Amino acid sequence: MPWIILIIAGLFEVVWASLLPATDGFTRWLPTAGFVASLGLSMYLLSVATRTIPIGTGYAVWVGIGALGAFIVGVVVKGDETNPAQVLAMGLLVAAIVAVKVTSAH
Repeated sequence: MPWIILIIAGLFEVVWASLLPATDGFTRWLPTAGFVASLGLSMYLLSVATRTIPIGTGYAVWVGIGALGAFIVGVVVKGDETNPAQVLAMGLLVAAIVAVKVTSAH
């Protein structure tokens, strides 16, 4: 169950990271409220997951999910440009996240 909670925490990280530009420097209240709520929920769930998952492992996976998810949202939803080298780098990031999970004792 802690791994499922950690994945959900990572998904909320994607939400807050994706909402950040829409806050326009925290001057728009609705995106800012969504940002703060998703940030708080992401952090809370990370803290719950790391009650049993070591913090180094949990944080690495959480950051990886957020980075990959924000990259995908940027490319697919917001039309950010990408190139093969970036896609390869993100693939390596996924491999690293999987390696962290597979080598974890939990």
